Amino acid sequence: MNVELIREYCLSKKGAIECFPFDDTSLVMKVMNKMFALIDLEAANSITLKCDPTYAIELREKYNSIEGAYHFNKKYWNSVKFDSDASDKLILQLVDHSYEEVIKKFTKKLRAEYDALPE
Repeated sequence: MNVELIREYCLSKKGAIECFPFDDTSLVMKVMNKMFALIDLEAANSITLKCDPTYAIELREKYNSIEGAYHFNKKYWNSVKFDSDASDKLILQLVDHSYEEVIKKFTKKLRAEYDALPE
């Protein structure tokens, strides 16, 4: 996995935007102003993703490349290292999972705005 591929994949999601709210090297992906991914551009070797708490623990136990995210609530956020034991396919599935975890927490109003966005 490389940074440009994962960036393009994140931006292909409905309503996804990118921004730098923290610093010049932490690329944040948002949907409806809610973060679903953070890509470390400086090290360019990992992505931080939201995750169901039970699934997050399962992933950490199974993969050396997945651990609780630094500076995030580790109950909900995992850091996934590229080029380790998590396949590119799994990483993209985890991006999908993170995106879905964020969407399912939308308020009714936010969900209506999201649903009104073009595909």
